[in-house]
Order: sequence, then C-alpha cells, then structure tokens
Amino acid sequence: MRGKYVIAGIGHTRYGKLPGRSTVSLNVEACRNALADANVGKDVIDALFVKVPTSAREFMYGQKLAEAMGLRPKLGGAWDQGGAANVALISQAAMAIEAGQCEAALVCYADNPRTGNRAVYARPRGDDAVYGWFSTAAGYAMIQRRHMIEHGTRPEDLGAIAKACRRHGAANPDAQLRAAISLDDYMASPMQIDPLRRDDCCLVSDGGAAVVVMSAARARALGVPNAVPILGFGQGQTSWEVAQRPTLTSTEAVVSGRTAFAMAGLAPKDIDVAQIYDCFTITALMTLEDYGFCRKGEGGRFVADGRIEIGGDLPLNTSGGLLSETGMPGMQLVIEGVRQIRGQATLQVPGADTCLVSNQGGTMHTHSTLILGSQP
Repeated sequence: MRGKYVIAGIGHTRYGKLPGRSTVSLNVEACRNALADANVGKDVIDALFVKVPTSAREFMYGQKLAEAMGLRPKLGGAWDQGGAANVALISQAAMAIEAGQCEAALVCYADNPRTGNRAVYARPRGDDAVYGWFSTAAGYAMIQRRHMIEHGTRPEDLGAIAKACRRHGAANPDAQLRAAISLDDYMASPMQIDPLRRDDCCLVSDGGAAVVVMSAARARALGVPNAVPILGFGQGQTSWEVAQRPTLTSTEAVVSGRTAFAMAGLAPKDIDVAQIYDCFTITALMTLEDYGFCRKGEGGRFVADGRIEIGGDLPLNTSGGLLSETGMPGMQLVIEGVRQIRGQATLQVPGADTCLVSNQGGTMHTHSTLILGSQP
C-alpha cells in the first residue's frame, strides 16, 4: 500500500485554554480547516473516523459529530485506543478505501480537559488504588524508575528531550507553551511523582485537529494541492496493565514500527525527521530505542548533545510535541509531519523527505506508527 493513499488536508483549532468550547464545536472547526486545506468540499467525504474525547466520553459520539457537520457518512464512528487512536484511524481509513468501503475520510479528535473535566487523568488504577496507585503519571513514573535501574538512565538524559521539545515549541506561534528551557531549568523543575519532574510531563490542553485521507489517484483527480503520501503504518498492543507485564522497559513500538517500516521499505537510518509521542519524556526515549534508532538502554546517549534538536541528526517534535505545542494526544504530531514533508514547517528540516510519527495510548498499552514521505 506504500504511496497509494495520502493525507490531502490538515486543520486544527487554537490550542490551550478555550473556555466555553465544546468538543463538537472544536472538531467541526478542525474538520472545516482540513477540508479548506485540501481544497475540497464536505460533499466528497463519505467516512468520518473520530477519536473519542478522553475527558468526556459520549454514546454515539461519531454520529453526533456527523450531524453537527451536516454529513451522512456511510462509514465511521468513534474509536478508543487512547493516544494511539489518531494514527490508527488514519490507517483504518486507508484500509477502508483500499477495500472499496469509502472514497474519502475525515479523521479527527478534540477535547477540552483544560477548561473542562480532567478527572480521567487522576483516576484510581483498579484494586491497587487502596495502596496509592492513582493517576496516569504514576504508571509512567514506575516505568521511568525501572528504566533508570536497568539501564542507568539519568535525569539529564530525559532533560535533553524536554529541552529539545521546549526549544522547538518556543519557535511555534501556535504553541500553548512558548518558553525554552535549559538543562539546569529542567533539573530545577519540581518533582511531581518521583522520578517525574514537572518538565517531564505533557501539557493539559483544549483543542481539536483533523486530517483528510483519500487515495493518491482521487487527490490528483480533485486537484488537491499539497497531498502527502503515506508510506507505511503499523500498530502494536500489549493490552495488559502495567503491573501484569513481563517487562516495563519495552513498548509496543517494537511491533508497530517493524510493521510500518516493512510497508514503507525503509529503516530508521532513512528517516529525516521524527514526531515522537511525548506524553512523558521517558515515552519518547523508550520509543526511539524500540524503533531501532539506537540499542535498548542507549537512548540517553542517543538524545545527548543536541542530536534531536533542529540542526541535529534526527530533529524530533519540531513544533514542540505534547510537551510544548499542545497536550492533545497525537494528531498534532501528524499535522507537523505533513508540514515537514510539504516544506511548510516553522522549524523546517532542510530536504526532509521522510517523517516518522508515533502515537501511543494508555500507559504504553497501545502504539501506532505512521511514515510519511515526499515520494510514493
């Protein structure tokens, strides 16, 4: 399927604190912007794939959104795979078109936990809650501690990721947090859940984002001006809770990445720029290891000395990622990947022909990978 399908349009809302905005209104705005970017009307859309809002789930949400948009899609609905869902839904849209089930799909996500209800992020974790097992961050803190024990990973290693993302976000006029930090700033940031510092943790944000997916042939027929080919995609899931896993220092990026690289006919050495899911800095570090950019346990050395900053060997999260642009789970990474391949990014990587995008859900329960390129 390499190159047969494209991202034809991208769109998003403002990010940050957006009081009074419903998730439906944010989704509608993002989809309208994506259609305008693709230079097509909503009449060409016959599928609507929606990631459910994390903070406020609703029955038949996909149908509610279609009605608000004035669409009657023959295919679609709302999907829950945590933060891995956006890339997963783009993959499903491509496969549905390949199977003849639809011709053009909108894929979108919006949420408003910044001004709405963010209780979902602090929920108790099953029966272990009586022992203090609360919040999403607690699970990631345990994983980070284990990685430190097994591989000697230092806080400074994780600080290099925070420093890169915050530098890139500071240059992004649309970023929620535009404040670069030094490594000293990172080390001085307050501890949230040991060993997680504040600057290890992503933002909490309102906002929405959307993409249009169709075949390359249909994009040409419709005169889409800036279609970006999808070279590969893949998914992986453990589905087990953190305490039940045989290892805490491996992610499903191993499986997801292998599948995507095989479809694209590429290897990590062929990637020019990467948008890596960074809900926490340890997530980005472990994902780089599991994709094969470096060996397991060597992530700290890999991200050192500005290697993942603009101008480095593998610029990462060039619009700021979840740590700086917006804490929304994943679609902003796809949109920045498209901008890089089009040559339209604020921090453009010169000659970027390939971009890898990772999405991840839960506490490393699910993973999805997308590889974009300038040539089919």
